[in-house]
Amino acid sequence: MDIFLIKLLIAHFLGDFFLQPDSWVVEKEAKKLRSLKLYLHVLIHGGLVMLLLADLNYWRQAVAILVLHGLIDTVKLLFQRSSTKRTWFFADQVLHLISILAVWYLSTNPVLSFDYLSKEAFWIAALGILFLSYPTSLIIKTLIAKWTPNYLPTQPAGSVASLQSAGKYIGMMERLLVLLFVYTNHWEAVGFLIAAKSIFRFGDLKEGNDLKLTEYILIGTFLSFGIAIVVGMVCVNLV
Repeated sequence: MDIFLIKLLIAHFLGDFFLQPDSWVVEKEAKKLRSLKLYLHVLIHGGLVMLLLADLNYWRQAVAILVLHGLIDTVKLLFQRSSTKRTWFFADQVLHLISILAVWYLSTNPVLSFDYLSKEAFWIAALGILFLSYPTSLIIKTLIAKWTPNYLPTQPAGSVASLQSAGKYIGMMERLLVLLFVYTNHWEAVGFLIAAKSIFRFGDLKEGNDLKLTEYILIGTFLSFGIAIVVGMVCVNLV
């Protein structure tokens, strides 16, 4: 990756996360364009760009980042509502990254190569990632459907109910991590992942004292890890 782009990204993350106290965020949301912290925050971004690039010839890029960052933050403050904070947070970050990429591209005129799209290894990896997400979740759900409990286990007093669809997304994330570990030949990380999930997951099941539910979760877990390992090994050997 180009060092110029790396420095622009470092400046962004330092300015947006490390050098912006929560109190500044609260004041900006309350006072919006009347907040002095907004303008100080924007100036910090411009200053960080100049500091990291360490070359006065890049003053135009620093000003461009400063102005673009200020405009994006202004739009966010004006249109953000309490119910849309999460959406605007991600939209804000995406727009900042796009603006940084635009400044980098216009400043360095890099030669972008898409040769990887014609390589078999890329499409094999893409197939593995896609298969281990929703398709595998559906396959596992179908395979163990006949053992699916038709009741909710009794929740101990004071316990917190499970998040909606959390199991499905946890399964997808763990399978994608297994694929990554197999690709990078870090089998010890696969074992650590299994152990970590066992500690958190089966501790709760033990408290529930429900043998059938425990066996149901075990079957689903081993199927999830097993399919991920097999798919990872197949992908690695096909490359």
